[in-house]
Amino acid sequence: MSDARWALIEPVFVAWRAARTGPGTAARVHELREIVNAILYVNRTGIPWEYLPHDFPPYKTVYDYYAKWEVDGTAQHVHDLLRDKSRRAHGRPAAPSAAVIDAQSVKTSANVAEASQGIGAGKKIKGRKRHVATDTLGLVLAVIVTAASVH
Repeated sequence: MSDARWALIEPVFVAWRAARTGPGTAARVHELREIVNAILYVNRTGIPWEYLPHDFPPYKTVYDYYAKWEVDGTAQHVHDLLRDKSRRAHGRPAAPSAAVIDAQSVKTSANVAEASQGIGAGKKIKGRKRHVATDTLGLVLAVIVTAASVH
């Protein structure tokens, strides 16, 4: 991650770390930037967490940070911050006034639980459906994955 990009999101992660207290928070061994770099590496390459190269912090540590940021909304906060900044750079207000919504049916593999998939009425596809809402610039506002039978 470049220095300029890190400067945009660093305050969010530093504030998150400063707010955390309790057992295991005193001895922080790994830099937050390296944790974020490792998460971005997994996202970009699609590798399992266990195959994270040894140049990064241990995969269990990286995943622990990722899981905590997902649960407490830190990841969503960073996403919203970057989306708002991008909208302002394009001369738009930070909050969008319109959205584009679409859905796509996707086949699932044979080993997916029946409860999480369905048959889409329109395309007769057994699987899941991705519902995506974007603003008029194409920036993601929301993503929901449901059974293909959901309208």
